[in-house]
Amino acid sequence: MNKIMSAEQAIAQISNGMTVGIGGWGPRRKPMALIREILRSDLTDLTIVAYGGADVGMLCAAGKVKKVIFAFVSLDFIPLEPYFRQVRQNGSIQVMEVDEGMLLLGLRAAAWKIPFIPTSVGLGTDVIKNNSDLAIIASPYDEKDWVAMPALKLDVSLVHVDKADSRGVCQIKGPDLYMDDWFARAAEVTIASCEDIVDSDYFSPSDEARHVHWERSETTAVVHLPCGAHPTSCPPLYGFDVAHFKLYNATTKEGGFDHYRDTYIAEKDEQEYQEAVGGVDKIKSIPLPIY
Repeated sequence: MNKIMSAEQAIAQISNGMTVGIGGWGPRRKPMALIREILRSDLTDLTIVAYGGADVGMLCAAGKVKKVIFAFVSLDFIPLEPYFRQVRQNGSIQVMEVDEGMLLLGLRAAAWKIPFIPTSVGLGTDVIKNNSDLAIIASPYDEKDWVAMPALKLDVSLVHVDKADSRGVCQIKGPDLYMDDWFARAAEVTIASCEDIVDSDYFSPSDEARHVHWERSETTAVVHLPCGAHPTSCPPLYGFDVAHFKLYNATTKEGGFDHYRDTYIAEKDEQEYQEAVGGVDKIKSIPLPIY
């Protein structure tokens, strides 16, 4: 089975009103080229589930989003994603804000096809007070109450990986997988953009196969998009583009998102986007962050 598609073909599997999970973490290994393809589309009324960064902010700024289910939406060195901050403050979208661990449990419940997972996380906090989606249940085995974290069932997940083959085997060699394996398993359709397409024999050595974190049956589409995580990082290949993020953040004060979109995304394909931000060689030369 050949799962390789163009970005346009892959995104065509998303319909208005769907729930879309986005892998990565803040400014790290986000499937930004796929996000840009959504921004070029007519899609709207989406529910987004993410450990969010500019992916969430851009989709909100473009009017694509009805609701965001999130643990945070941050650019890391810029603590609050600027466009998400705007829609959060003006109340123009619905939200479900939970703890990072609760979001993981919601993805696991969806992957395991169970309605919820009990947890003590959130008890006694405003996470419960401000979330009508969350219920407190009594345990049948002790006298304790638990938060019932509901399954976060995803229609589609978008992830970005280092390498993939035509069958949907995906490899991530970065030091942190984040929750991409759970995003893949929690979704009916998983679209993986990748830096490189490889022959299936590439994964035969055990030292390569050990970096494959979910079954190929979970991957629906593979899209070859080198440097497709920019401006976020894709370790060990390149870091996040601090200068570009600062430019993006500054547009909230001058020009707005329409100016950013017109400059870098609208009426451009991915190759033209990369040329507009300095080219592939410049992206690949961005150093990895040091913590």
